[in-house]
Amino acid sequence: MRTGWGHVSAVALLLAGCSVDVAPDNQSAGANASEPAGPAQWSNDTRAQLRDAINARAVHGLDQMPFASDASDEAGFTKQALAYAAALAHGATDPTKLYDVYTVPRPNPDLRAGLANALRANDVKGWLASLAPADDNYQRLSKAYIALRKAPPTPVAGIPVTGEAIKPGATDARIPTIARQLVILDYLDQGAAQGQQYTPAMVKAVQGMQADYGMKLDGVIGNEALAILNMSDVDRARAVAIAMERLRWLERTPPATRIDVNLAAARLTYWRDGKIADSRKVVVGEPDRETPQLGSPIFRLVANPTWTIPRSIEGETAKKGAAYLKANNIARKDGWLVQQPGPKNSLGLVKFDMQNDHAIYLHDTPAKQLFAMIQRQRSHGCVRVDDALGFAEMLARDEGVTDQWHQARGTGKETFVRLPRQILVRMLYQTVLFDDAGEPIVRNDPYGWDDRVGEALGFKAGRALRVETHASDEGP
Repeated sequence: MRTGWGHVSAVALLLAGCSVDVAPDNQSAGANASEPAGPAQWSNDTRAQLRDAINARAVHGLDQMPFASDASDEAGFTKQALAYAAALAHGATDPTKLYDVYTVPRPNPDLRAGLANALRANDVKGWLASLAPADDNYQRLSKAYIALRKAPPTPVAGIPVTGEAIKPGATDARIPTIARQLVILDYLDQGAAQGQQYTPAMVKAVQGMQADYGMKLDGVIGNEALAILNMSDVDRARAVAIAMERLRWLERTPPATRIDVNLAAARLTYWRDGKIADSRKVVVGEPDRETPQLGSPIFRLVANPTWTIPRSIEGETAKKGAAYLKANNIARKDGWLVQQPGPKNSLGLVKFDMQNDHAIYLHDTPAKQLFAMIQRQRSHGCVRVDDALGFAEMLARDEGVTDQWHQARGTGKETFVRLPRQILVRMLYQTVLFDDAGEPIVRNDPYGWDDRVGEALGFKAGRALRVETHASDEGP
């Protein structure tokens, strides 16, 4: 692809007074104990620094937001500085207002104190620069956004979506336009297309694109492939700006040992002592039963779990009849349908108990075939883990409870093994991932959650990739 979006082969993994002397939680510029002496007042230099920073806000994907830089007095400059600082420090938007549920830990620096220290040190520029994420992913996104915004405007390909898929070898009037877009995206060599024929060279190019975007590698050009081909640089820039905003929502120094679940990509990453120890596929909530963005710890492992079927989906199970209930070891207990432990249990053989008010947790599943699917937004809201027993063994070993875990499994009954320390699980949502070469790539937005963020950031409605999936069983 052009504008820094190279061909990829695999996807990896915001002062009335400034007297408080408290440093932001992740900042260093003018915010530590060695506070410069003197009053916190604006000078011509610091005013210019603020104006320059706001005028350069495109590096943070914030150029669509009207951060005014025309203040004329102390109060006005202070208000502007705090507003822009807040956008950098914890996001220009508030996810708790954009979504019904958002409990992922967020940064909460003392911006008033930080600004006071920056004014005394005559370094508003450095203080503002220290507020945004400093990790490599954020920097890559920033570079990609600038490149996309600087690229000459090009029209959307406008390939008609007729509902008719184009299969290898077929002849279709849309092929020349598709070929041109594949060349623009650097998947196809110039001149490789032949009229309206869907040639083997084009099939190979489409399969490369499908691999990058997590699609089935069948070479068939359907509605999902056309959605990618019809994306413009404006659409991609919007997605990258949203990705940067989502990173600004996150605390800068999360626990070194944690589990991050990307709901958009349906993938889990286990961090141990600051390094990636494991990554595996998961199945998450389908689009009408979305897994919420939670920050919630695992506090115990449950061997041979029972499953109390929630009222919300109880009817789906009960209507299958008495024979089905008996065959799947489901009986009514204290007014609830409860499935007993065993290989047919919808929680599988292990549950990772979490502390939250939404009955969301990680668990095993007997429906192993779902992990082979590309789009894995197919549960009723909980997170099913690929090789969950292997993952439980890993956590038990790392937390020093292997013997207790083996004993619990051997009982064949529901048994609880409390972890010596809780492990934070963050349910995140990122539609821009990075390939092996570190290049960003826009992926599916299965829940349509990017739209509200993009609108709040000042972008017009964009073209996001949608996936329609449906739960294949009655499990959580």
